[in-house]
Amino acid sequence: MAEQPQWWVGTDESGGIPNPGRPDVRPPAHWRLEAVAATERPRQLELSPDGATIAFMLDRDTSDVWTIPVAGGQPSRITTGRPLAAFWEDGNAVWSPDGQRLAFTQGGKVMVVAASGGVPKEVCEGSGPAWLDDSRLIIGVDREERTVLAVVSIDDAWPQPIARAGADYVAAVVSPDRTQVAYTVFHHDDLNCTSLHVVELATGESRTVVHLPGFQLRSPAWSPDGTRLAYAGEWPGWYEVFVVDARDGTAPRQLTAADADFGELAFTADGAALIGVRTRHGVADLVHIDTAHGEVTVLAAGGTWSSPRLLPDGSVAAVHESFTQPARLCAVSPQGAITELFAPVPAAVRVAPHVVPEHVAYHSLDGTEVYGWLYRPPGASAGTPCPAVVQPHGGPTSVTGDEWDGVAQYFVDKGYAWFAINFRGSTSYGREFERANHGVWGVADTHDCLAAYDHLAGLDWIDPTRVAIFGASYGSYMALHAVVDDPDNRFACAVAKYGDCDILTSWAQGDLVGRLDLERMMGHPRDARAEYAAGSPIHRIEHLEVPILIAHGELDERVSPRQSQELVAELRREGKQFEYVTYPTEGHGLLRTEPFLHFHRRLERFLDWYLLP
Repeated sequence: MAEQPQWWVGTDESGGIPNPGRPDVRPPAHWRLEAVAATERPRQLELSPDGATIAFMLDRDTSDVWTIPVAGGQPSRITTGRPLAAFWEDGNAVWSPDGQRLAFTQGGKVMVVAASGGVPKEVCEGSGPAWLDDSRLIIGVDREERTVLAVVSIDDAWPQPIARAGADYVAAVVSPDRTQVAYTVFHHDDLNCTSLHVVELATGESRTVVHLPGFQLRSPAWSPDGTRLAYAGEWPGWYEVFVVDARDGTAPRQLTAADADFGELAFTADGAALIGVRTRHGVADLVHIDTAHGEVTVLAAGGTWSSPRLLPDGSVAAVHESFTQPARLCAVSPQGAITELFAPVPAAVRVAPHVVPEHVAYHSLDGTEVYGWLYRPPGASAGTPCPAVVQPHGGPTSVTGDEWDGVAQYFVDKGYAWFAINFRGSTSYGREFERANHGVWGVADTHDCLAAYDHLAGLDWIDPTRVAIFGASYGSYMALHAVVDDPDNRFACAVAKYGDCDILTSWAQGDLVGRLDLERMMGHPRDARAEYAAGSPIHRIEHLEVPILIAHGELDERVSPRQSQELVAELRREGKQFEYVTYPTEGHGLLRTEPFLHFHRRLERFLDWYLLP
């Protein structure tokens, strides 16, 4: 019987011999993709002014605003129908000073809703709301490919700019006395620079606090008395913590020298310390930082901690996940005891066995040391070597760390090894490593992917004839390069999920954020045509010798679906073996349940056909 059409699938076609699937392959013993899809993600925690209630976003059937009492109790869904949003670039919901309202963004607009529930009110177009007082917000307003800061009343939606220039104003933080706003500036004429500034709201006077050309900073935080600003700056080689006088612009004082990336900083009530997150090699600890001497104390180690917020009793509320634990809301006591506040984990996932990967260092083709997390399935041995999947992450300025990956666990339970690699360009290995792919997209970092195969091929429990490469976004771009620009044809097949094939045409097709990020690392194409050509595997598709699965959301604004169309047209001209599927409801991320399940079942069928014996 022919397969029935499904509304969430658009194009579904293939070139070459169709893949009929494996009727002899059964699901893994302990995992189901339906359980992975049903695992909700609480994220972006914010604490009410009285410290009694947490607001957070929850990715479920939507990405709505929820609240839950810190003391325990049932969560409340405050909004309904907020569209699913990618967790890696969505905003949070912020409390008004009186704790009566929450502000958030939806569809490019700033919204306000009563914290007790009700119908959200649209304020105006904008982003990144921060409360100035109980009736006014600081927001970002986009005009002519720039973002300016503005004040807007929730009852009079005419934004009044407070800071503007040829740059993007982001990360507005209101001072404790609500007379000043600290903000960071992303400079369009220096794309590797973020600077820190303060504006006096009464006069509109703005002053530069920290500006080092060519370097980034992040996570500004006011001291309780409004005299100092803490932030994390990368010029020591990592995002170390600094404190600066917010009034006179004296030289910043470096607090930490930990060879780690700090972020999400907040002062304690007495101003004597900071809480924050310290990340090194993809492992993110919750930490306490003494502001007098810079001593760092770990409050909760390992996994990935985010959104730390101080509770009135000295505990810290935060989001936590790890290789063995999906995202949850927790409270961490000063003694390090962890209390689970909300963990929406399906029972099937909670009881399923989880494999903890090994952090691996290996050498690329040019000798550079690169890294990855290697999952070894139970039972794999020299006598029964297993197939493997190499997975480069997206970004590329990102990292695969100590975080939950249900898809990896599913395939490991099937008997696959899974190698999530952190190629050059990844974060949390230092600034030098993070910038090592600048100007060499698709060349040096592709060598890191090929060397990942070589590392696996040297292990007696891996079958080197059955290794695939699979990635999404920049990881998809890496996967395509790895099977086009490899004369040794290391990989048996590849999977390219909403990725680029031609970074020159992608530069012109994508959104502003993606375009500037590409220029930040590769320069403008008018000045780097040879580098853009070397980084575009579309020009060398004739070298592809293995099957490839291509998937793309038709609403993708970051990497246009025209990238996959361009790739498929060239594959068809060259007579290559491919499968191609699109999803009409999806953007940059297959977020809805039906497309998520369809793609991963298709991925499973593809890998089983080309890799299993």
